[in-house]
Amino acid sequence: MNATQLALTLEPDTERRQDLPPADRELIERAIRCLEERYRVNLDVLTSPGATRDYVKLRLDGLGYEVFAMILLDNRHGVMRYVELFRGTLDGASVHPREVVRLVMAHNAAAVIFAHNHPSGITEPSQADIRITQRLKDALALIEVRVLDHLIVGEGEGLSFAERG
Repeated sequence: MNATQLALTLEPDTERRQDLPPADRELIERAIRCLEERYRVNLDVLTSPGATRDYVKLRLDGLGYEVFAMILLDNRHGVMRYVELFRGTLDGASVHPREVVRLVMAHNAAAVIFAHNHPSGITEPSQADIRITQRLKDALALIEVRVLDHLIVGEGEGLSFAERG
């Protein structure tokens, strides 16, 4: 298996949230599984940036390294899949538009929502965050896939590019 394939099959590792007691880590994992099951079975639509932010915050908050994730949506904005695409370091993760497009096409998604965390807790987008969001939007527009939002998880509520306009 090459590095590109590994980037697309990242699973949560056992080092996540080591500062929390085991009971709290298990509670978070159970909450994530319940949300995923609800979205998968009922094909609920993530109706607001706030609802989406709550979901990705459960997934990405408290990590000591940056993770870039994507939620794949069908044509009615039902959640098809959440996937962590790229894992980085304390202050960044390399995001490759070609791999994002490949995964979107493999799942025949109609729309996507991007999310990543800032381990520093500061949710203000960097220039690199703004540039990669635009590059991904441009790449996906070529195959008629809409980018509905890009969320940054950190301390507090987090940031939604959609809410910022």
